[in-house]
Amino acid sequence: MFKKLFVSGLTVLLASVSFASTTVTAQDENVLRVASHLPPMTDVVELAGEAIAEPYSVELVEVTDNIQYNEALLNDEVIASFAQHEPFMEMFNEERDGDLVAIQPIYNAVVGFYSPTYETVDEIEEGAEVAIPSDPTNEARALLILQDQGLLTLDEEAGFFATVEDITDNPLNLEFEHIDLLNLTAAYEDGYDLVFNYPTYIASIDLTPADAIFLEDESDNTFAIQLVVREGNVDSDEIKALQAAFTSQEVYDFLSELEAEGHLRPAFDMEDTAEDQE
Repeated sequence: MFKKLFVSGLTVLLASVSFASTTVTAQDENVLRVASHLPPMTDVVELAGEAIAEPYSVELVEVTDNIQYNEALLNDEVIASFAQHEPFMEMFNEERDGDLVAIQPIYNAVVGFYSPTYETVDEIEEGAEVAIPSDPTNEARALLILQDQGLLTLDEEAGFFATVEDITDNPLNLEFEHIDLLNLTAAYEDGYDLVFNYPTYIASIDLTPADAIFLEDESDNTFAIQLVVREGNVDSDEIKALQAAFTSQEVYDFLSELEAEGHLRPAFDMEDTAEDQE
């Protein structure tokens, strides 16, 4: 059912796509256009532009929702996107028969649950209202975090595409509300007891991961924000130069500053990256 809801939402959004950038016109082939959404993703794109080797330059194409950057890439209006994790990209490929490929994890956002009601997990009461993302991959991510906190149990076979239908045990009878990712901050303001969110979005109401009731404990890069391109371009000189720029010292230093503030963790190591690019 939720997969169908995602498709319906996708259809509505595609009917009204409008880019924040100017209309696409003939471009210098050395100008690499990258679609992104919000800080710090857009900041990373701009830093990559400062670091990229000649003769290339980077142009940020800033979009206004979580569909446009993939549509722009699929339509060759940009050469890459930087705004999503690989499971989300895979869902887009499935629904749109796309050929997008995640080629480089850049950082892991420190996601978790925020609460205007509770300060600790032990305070959560029976029947608490939980706001989780309406798109399938982020829904699964949210449910996996709740499972790690012992608040529910999921069917082991559900994996990274689990939905509320895969909950096998819900001891507190938590009540779930599916809300668009971009509206979850408003859900917090509306008083939902537990609200999943990303640092990028919750920052708009002056909250940080330090304010979360609990955070994700991710030990791998499954949900890392990735540099994404079309399959046919993976081995091109342009993409190799772009990948090198996204894993540059300038980008790493910026991510390290945000890591110190508790917002994210770099998803690549400078030494390993240098060896891969030799």
